[in-house]
Amino acid sequence: MARIVVIGDLMTDTVAHAMLPLARGSDTPATVTMHGGGSGANIAAWLAADGADVAFVGRRGADIAGRNRDMELMGYGVDARLVMDPERPTGTCVVMVTHKGEGTMLSDPGANAALSPDDLPHDLFIPGAHLHVSGYTLLSEGARSAALAALDFSRRTGMSASVDAASAAPLEREGAEPFLELSSNAVLLFCNAAQAKVLTGRDDPEAAARVLTAWYPQVVIKLGTEGALFYANGRPPVRVPAPPLDRVVDGTGAGDAFIAGFLPAWLDKKPPGEALGSGCRLAAHALNLIGARPVL
Repeated sequence: MARIVVIGDLMTDTVAHAMLPLARGSDTPATVTMHGGGSGANIAAWLAADGADVAFVGRRGADIAGRNRDMELMGYGVDARLVMDPERPTGTCVVMVTHKGEGTMLSDPGANAALSPDDLPHDLFIPGAHLHVSGYTLLSEGARSAALAALDFSRRTGMSASVDAASAAPLEREGAEPFLELSSNAVLLFCNAAQAKVLTGRDDPEAAARVLTAWYPQVVIKLGTEGALFYANGRPPVRVPAPPLDRVVDGTGAGDAFIAGFLPAWLDKKPPGEALGSGCRLAAHALNLIGARPVL
């Protein structure tokens, strides 16, 4: 199986799970837990837990949180290549989850914002391996040069590359056109329906996917409870429904788990429907857990 190299963000997530509807400006009882997070690191953790050969490149602070995140990734079986930042802390995200499982995130990138092309280990860029770049790294002014250098190295060494569209609000702040131009080296784009709308202006996911294939040969759109959609130039779209779920515990990291389920099957040249099904399977698993990662 091809080795997957993930370049991206590493965070500590403080997850506050509200027991009741949020009382704005007042007090709501909640359970509060700490977890490893960061979209890129989550993808790497899910890949490793599911049996893939994966390396993760990122940046952490010289703090206890950073050391814990490093050891955690190694515990999953990730080849963690974390550069220690002497000045910035490890990134932190406060995740507020409503009693219905919907998450809102407040993020402080910390050391992630200083990821540089010099942090990229050249031994990871080899023909036949696959690169996945977290959209958050592409959208970060500080870390963007590292993401672009990684995409450039991957192209020059004969690696395939994929990107994800991070999150709708930062994407909207950056603008669709710059993101599409920055990431157009990738052969595969992952986004959800909200991100697809920001990128194309289209409400209908199939129409959005068609527009996006002008930039990327292959596009996957995650449709939440409706499953997922794959679209490649000149081929009819493929849709797969999501497995039925009794309840959603926490939606954090489900999109990352989906990518981790999809990529190995896609790299093994399995049919798109099978790769989508594999993504939906891992995403459903993530929806049943508190936090964005598999249980260690």
